[in-house]
Amino acid sequence: MNQALADLIRISRETGGDPTLVQGGGGNTSVKTADGQYMYIKASGTALKDMNEKAGWRRLRLDMALSVVKDKSIAQMDTRSRELEVVNRLLLACDDDVRTEARPSVEAHLHAWLDKCVIHLHPSAAGAYVNAKNGRAKLRQLFKAESLPPLWVPYTDPGYMLAKRIARLVEGYRKEFGSRPAILFLEKHGLFITANSAAGALRLVRRVIRLCSSKLRQPRAPVRKVSAEEIERAKLCIAQGYSRGTGEQARIWYYYNDAIEGFCRLKDAGRMLRGCLTPDELVYANGPAIWMEKCDPHRIAKHLKRQIAAGGKPAAAFLVRGVGLFVVGTEKIAPTVRDIVLYSTFIRANAHRMGGILTLNKRQEDFINNWESEAFRKKLASGKK
Repeated sequence: MNQALADLIRISRETGGDPTLVQGGGGNTSVKTADGQYMYIKASGTALKDMNEKAGWRRLRLDMALSVVKDKSIAQMDTRSRELEVVNRLLLACDDDVRTEARPSVEAHLHAWLDKCVIHLHPSAAGAYVNAKNGRAKLRQLFKAESLPPLWVPYTDPGYMLAKRIARLVEGYRKEFGSRPAILFLEKHGLFITANSAAGALRLVRRVIRLCSSKLRQPRAPVRKVSAEEIERAKLCIAQGYSRGTGEQARIWYYYNDAIEGFCRLKDAGRMLRGCLTPDELVYANGPAIWMEKCDPHRIAKHLKRQIAAGGKPAAAFLVRGVGLFVVGTEKIAPTVRDIVLYSTFIRANAHRMGGILTLNKRQEDFINNWESEAFRKKLASGKK
């Protein structure tokens, strides 16, 4: 195994096993070869923690990945044609012996513009800032001692437009500071760390998370004893509401811990769950958890019908005060939705304290909902064929 692939597996496994850093198949990593000709990158929709020598990655020709952003004709295409063209170009750039349907990360052309080792994560600690109305100002204060400040990237539709914007911002940063940024905070999205070595990238991830976490707190409260009867009543209520609202039967999973109870006890918990937080929340959980002071199948059905009528997908998570979290989905996807909800509630509680929560607007949600690359990613995560 060559060094670039070994480094990719190392940074992927070390970060991918921590749900506070990345959830499900989210996040991606890459390492460029020493000769600058190739880039190994995580495959789309696969989990970082599962990467090994034989699976979970693709190798691309770096010049072809860079050419995707440089080609001005792509920018002239309509959105759907443009994003499909990017997927095809990145597949054509692959130069390896992989014989599966694995695609390179849809952000491969973005990685191509950054340093040798790239780690893109969705950490709850960074998420609290990139989803807060005052997050950028708070980060500026946190990192004021850095000789090279983090690069802030305003929200941009993922895919081609985000890669193009970051390429432009990185070039501007290089002209101002004489080097590429090592830390990039992406509004309503996540964190990019770039360095010239795997060890350096991992050290920087730990330092950034430690610094971001220093001003945050996890709402927690002692768990109450929830009876089996209460849980079953809530499951039946949600199943009835889901069936009436969608016409489908629901398989329901139950989760409860001190973090779930802590959020549910917050005065403004229901209000904090308004609006979709990030692309991952929209893709894996179909938006924020539905908040219920009391379980009501009529209200659930009404909410789900409204979501579907607006062109969205029915919510997959339900928070019932005093009982816990209920998730609709397959055995494979349910733990990912659980992690997404825990990630979301932590971010929302902290962003609320920082002056308000920044959520996706309707146009941004529509882009994610109609983006073929995200549908492909969720299909893999759900275990569907």
